[in-house]
Amino acid sequence: MNWFAIGNIADIPLRGARCVKTPQGKIAVFRTAENEVFAIEDHCPHKGGPLSQGIVHAKAVTCPLHNWVISLETGTALGVDEGAVKTIALKNDGGALFIALEDLMVAAE
Repeated sequence: MNWFAIGNIADIPLRGARCVKTPQGKIAVFRTAENEVFAIEDHCPHKGGPLSQGIVHAKAVTCPLHNWVISLETGTALGVDEGAVKTIALKNDGGALFIALEDLMVAAE
């Protein structure tokens, strides 16, 4: 797998997110209260809301527009809502964060 450096875990506050702009679109990178990191497409499957601006809780994010809850692990909407966003493989190497370029290409299709 080809990995692309996107920064350091210290750049993302606990229970926060940062956006990474790629030629294929924006990727939201989240850090949970348990110091886990996840990367997903930065648009809610409902109306395209910016998930990177949502509230992070456990391993999920709540969209700031209409309160849809999206799993950071699977990208699927939780509860009664339906839909999903693409998850992007992310590697944490001693705090340095990398995303999988192959997943970005699939996300663009």
